[in-house]
Amino acid sequence: MPATTPATTTPVLIVGSGPTGLTLACDLARRSVSVRVIEKSDGFPRSSRAKGPNPRSLEVLEDLGVVDRVLAAGSGPLPMRKYRDGLPVADTDPSEASHPTPDAPYAHGRLIAQWRLEQILRDRLTEYGVHVELGSEAVGLSQGPDAVTVALADGRSVRARYVVGCDGGHSPVRKMLGVPFEGKTTEEQAMVCGDVEVDGLDRGFWHQWFDEDGAVMLCPIPGTRTGWWFQAGPERDGTGALVPPSLESFRRLFAKHTRLPAARLSQAALLSTYRVNERMADRYRVGRVLLAGDAAHVHSVAGGLGMNTGIQDAYNLGWKLARVVEGRSDARLLDTYEEERLPVAAWTLDITADRLRATLDAIRRPGGGLDSAVSGDTAGLGLGHPWSSLSAPGSTPRLRAGDRAPDAPCRDAATGARVRLFEAFAGPHFTLLGFGPDTAEALRATEAAYGDTVRAYGVDAGAPRDLTDDAGHARTAYGVAPDAALLVLVRPDNHVALIAPASQGTAISDYLDRLAATA
Repeated sequence: MPATTPATTTPVLIVGSGPTGLTLACDLARRSVSVRVIEKSDGFPRSSRAKGPNPRSLEVLEDLGVVDRVLAAGSGPLPMRKYRDGLPVADTDPSEASHPTPDAPYAHGRLIAQWRLEQILRDRLTEYGVHVELGSEAVGLSQGPDAVTVALADGRSVRARYVVGCDGGHSPVRKMLGVPFEGKTTEEQAMVCGDVEVDGLDRGFWHQWFDEDGAVMLCPIPGTRTGWWFQAGPERDGTGALVPPSLESFRRLFAKHTRLPAARLSQAALLSTYRVNERMADRYRVGRVLLAGDAAHVHSVAGGLGMNTGIQDAYNLGWKLARVVEGRSDARLLDTYEEERLPVAAWTLDITADRLRATLDAIRRPGGGLDSAVSGDTAGLGLGHPWSSLSAPGSTPRLRAGDRAPDAPCRDAATGARVRLFEAFAGPHFTLLGFGPDTAEALRATEAAYGDTVRAYGVDAGAPRDLTDDAGHARTAYGVAPDAALLVLVRPDNHVALIAPASQGTAISDYLDRLAATA
């Protein structure tokens, strides 16, 4: 088919329809930014792969309006049953001590098959009238001063003002840009994976058989009767080479380590061999093309941060890209995406490597297991970017600009109804919180001047849109003393932009004006 010249220019083209690309598409679509999503596959994958969103990603999914669907489709984290020589030696529940708090409503992540999470996000995207375009493989791109033209394998082309590569660790977009993907692949640290059917195992546990000569791990897939995630140390042939994953190989590994009949395992599908890769792009933006998710960074699966880091990349980028496309900010705002997220990726590579070392050490001893990969850091709630040029100076004893904005239960001062701060934040706007009556004037002035950008809420301030902090949870979470008057500007991605005393109300307008002028 001869190449065709695109007749129109779409504002944003997303290459790849995994969790990262779909999160970004949903975030842009809810801001009324026209977006297209292309996917090279002819059908949507059914791979379970990633085990589910962590607490921070659940907060992102709440803001996108899909968290209830995710919670309903998944299950809570399971206790882990560890075996040695086929016998159970220890049960461990890594989430046992985790409980929701007023400032963090999701105590732990959610187990859900990746294909099911993607389906939920696609359904949400469909509600905005956007559908993933299957069978559309990007094979070339060229940048001009005003747009990027992406050539497709079937001869078509797409012209877009901005392109975002969310196309995985082997990202063609990254390769077409010539962006280095430095790091290492540890060939000897390999694992075979797949979705299998197993009869006769207790689905209330994540089963882990660790022996001196290998391992098998089986985690039940929520929403299935006999479906399990299968992970194992691979077989090797007489030359030491890896035996490719297959039903027969999985059965041999299963029988060897579990001491159960091989026939209990059946219907192995979506088979893959995983090697530990630790790599990161050295930049996230080349002109009008950006990278997100695995296209920008890959690392050990220990800690479950791969999909979650991609979701959070998209959440950081979405509001910035929307502002630039809408003409509300200069394109230089997009540079803050790399400024904020590249250091997070570097941290992620470090923490996952550390958790992998801890896990490999733990499983050498009877009773050790994948719980060693879990730490408070892997929840994602402590990640911020106080170094960012978008984080204005200012702090409280509990919070800095750049930190994740905490939740807190309050009451609507007019109706008495319960209102969480996350409900106030939900949507594409900035949120200005004013603690104390001395902030009321600044709240009114900000919303009058920036009402299309900022939604202002008073916290015991006597403002038009006022919340009552009847239990003191909001002041505690934000580190605001009972008699203090403080302004806190929260970004659309629910990170703190600015903290200022009520007497410095012009700091809010100065910040927003700078954001509108450049970045």
